[in-house]
Amino acid sequence: MFKHITSPKTVSVIGAPMTYGQPYVGTDSGPTLLRENGLLKDLSALGWRVEDIPDLDFSSICEEAVKENTSTHNTNARNSLQVGAGTKVLADLVESKLKVGRFPLILGGDHSIGIGSLAGILRAKPNTGVIWVDAHADLNLPGVSESGNMHGMPLGLMMKELIPDRSIIPGLEWLEEGNPPFLSPDALVYVGLRDIDKAERQFIRQLGIKCFTMYDIDHLGIGRVMDLALEYLQGRPLYLSYDIDAVDPLLAPATGTAVRGGLTWREAHFVAESVVKSGALASAEIVEVNATLSDGDGARSTVELGHQLITAMLGEVIL
Repeated sequence: MFKHITSPKTVSVIGAPMTYGQPYVGTDSGPTLLRENGLLKDLSALGWRVEDIPDLDFSSICEEAVKENTSTHNTNARNSLQVGAGTKVLADLVESKLKVGRFPLILGGDHSIGIGSLAGILRAKPNTGVIWVDAHADLNLPGVSESGNMHGMPLGLMMKELIPDRSIIPGLEWLEEGNPPFLSPDALVYVGLRDIDKAERQFIRQLGIKCFTMYDIDHLGIGRVMDLALEYLQGRPLYLSYDIDAVDPLLAPATGTAVRGGLTWREAHFVAESVVKSGALASAEIVEVNATLSDGDGARSTVELGHQLITAMLGEVIL
């Protein structure tokens, strides 16, 4: 089922409790909450060898980067030094796990960790296809972002057509070292978009990025959408990046940028199940679970849904 993973199949669970890419406290609790919900035991029950890597110490890593910085250059990329330092460590770790045939499962943290996940994945497997499940396009750049929050920039920062030199952003100089990793627009498919900034709309059209919005899901059905997405990326190892805000906030309210009209419970699961069924899934992440942004029941239901989506990504099926 996981043809890009070496036997015996091993999942490397990487806690990436990033919170500097957006304004709310609490996104750093995601990895702990998911583990406490029994995730590791359930992955083992699915037949995986589980390598549980302690959460990356972003607090120390990121704050040290700020202390050492001598740059006076300012950009509209909030906390770029912290995000840059944290994602560099994540990129190196993800790359190392892929190169020994393991399955990196990254637990966020906010979606700025996608910079590190993507960089590591593309260095190890440059032909990777990306399925980005999200209410938002995350295709912003400092020059066009309305907020400056870097959880809205991971894809924009990985596209050479949009920003050929990331070293102009303090903290991201490492992205231009050696053989810089870039994501080709034709290696990306969006699923579930419904809140897209003006500049992002222009970029999607300009670059010809394959995009299935909630309109397409309503019109075609989730089965047809995923068939088309997987057909488009056929022949590539796949990376599934899943923002919990892709799901309707009635089901997953504990997240920072909730938008009404999202995926249903079954649609959300079907996305993961269909990617796994393709046999091409080689890495995955889930992000933006923030239990502080809802009441007790809402927080619990969001964490539980995140847990279930992860087990679906790792091969759990109905029958």
